[in-house]
Amino acid sequence: MEIVHIAAECYPVAKAGGLGDVVGSLPRYQCDAGHVAKVVMPMYRTGFLYRNAWDVVHKGGAALGHSWFDYTVIRERTNLLGFDLYLIDINGLLDRDQVYGYDDDTERFLAFQVAVVDWLSRWEHRPDIVHVHDHHTGMIPFMMQHCFAYRHLASIPVVLTIHNAQYQGVMGWERSHYIPAWDSWKRGMMEWHGAINPLACAVKCSHRVTTVSDSYMQELRVSSNGLEALFEYERGKCMGIVNGIDTEAWDPARDPYLEHHYASADPERGKRSNKEALCGIFGLDPRKPLFVFIGRLVGEKAADLLPQVIGDSLHHIGRRMSFLVLGSGESVTEARLESLKDFGRSEYGLYLGYNEGLAHRLYAGADFLLMPSRVEPCGLNQLYAMRYGTIPVVRNTGGLRDTVVDIGEPGGYGITHLHASVGDITHAVHRALQLYADPAATASVRSRIMELDFSWQASSDKYIDLYRTLK
Repeated sequence: MEIVHIAAECYPVAKAGGLGDVVGSLPRYQCDAGHVAKVVMPMYRTGFLYRNAWDVVHKGGAALGHSWFDYTVIRERTNLLGFDLYLIDINGLLDRDQVYGYDDDTERFLAFQVAVVDWLSRWEHRPDIVHVHDHHTGMIPFMMQHCFAYRHLASIPVVLTIHNAQYQGVMGWERSHYIPAWDSWKRGMMEWHGAINPLACAVKCSHRVTTVSDSYMQELRVSSNGLEALFEYERGKCMGIVNGIDTEAWDPARDPYLEHHYASADPERGKRSNKEALCGIFGLDPRKPLFVFIGRLVGEKAADLLPQVIGDSLHHIGRRMSFLVLGSGESVTEARLESLKDFGRSEYGLYLGYNEGLAHRLYAGADFLLMPSRVEPCGLNQLYAMRYGTIPVVRNTGGLRDTVVDIGEPGGYGITHLHASVGDITHAVHRALQLYADPAATASVRSRIMELDFSWQASSDKYIDLYRTLK
């Protein structure tokens, strides 16, 4: 089976979040299973582009509204990632250092999608499945089915995976001329609440829709930034498939970022050594339980609550624990976290920015991972943490609900809380301290979570089974 994944991100080429991790892993597992999986993404000007060798496989041109653009398709020469990787280059639009955040993002990703469909239309054969990811590729199913020049692609089944439904790419109808000539009778397939909504369009036009956890799929029917009625109506073709993780890249026994390696058979010594090294960098006491937060400092992750959670915990529970925060995001939250440094003294550390190596060291050296997310479609951080023997302290929502069972439940191995509130999070921290006070219980939980199988293998098999229903 030949599957073409189309996405805005793919680790390690370019990554802004969990989407990049998924697209960088799932196709490789599909190839390992004997299928032909390919990834198509924009050609950003990242280090990966300049470090590797490429072949030009196609040159073409297309219109974006009243403007014409040329595009080039290149392929990574050595199959370095375990699958065929194709980059689409459009000068003036995709030749940027960053993935997102530009004023012309709408034009950038529409041009990318037009180029992809135009290129697919010129293939001598047809792939078995086109798999699009999030709103940045959401207009592709519509173009394949309802744009006059590309209707010969309409027989190819399309699968949409929604990694985060909060972001939908909404644009006004004045931009409808950017889309290649289309059947005006199909206007309703693009429209949602009076605007063009690429994510809604993809849900309507795709043959199957997946999200990255069962619970998140259920939540979308009651909370999806205005698309609730659509998910309720289309629920017959929707399903959740929990993300996996790359167990080779995330392996404490071989992780090149770690000073001290360890395995599930004896995690205590290795975690203690990594914790001591990490605490030495930030001036923390390694004898105290260490809580870490890794991720974007945005409201969606409830990062705005962290300053008060940390302050209240140190003030009311006592300075019996340490906190480390790694991330970047909203300036107000960053400033509040900065202001905690004097109060936290030797119980608090902060790194503002993105640092892949430091993230790995935090997973290895921490005792507990905080994930109090307001919205968490799947979450990968809790899976990475458990792989490294770090106990997750998470809100009971989305993919966190599907992957973390509270220690108060039969077979439980994590700590969960119901609300994204300072009180609930602080109480969860207190429960974690109670667990930490029992070394035998803590060691038992650590060994158990390191043995849990969250690899991509099971998830990849579910996607293949889904594809087969469309053939």
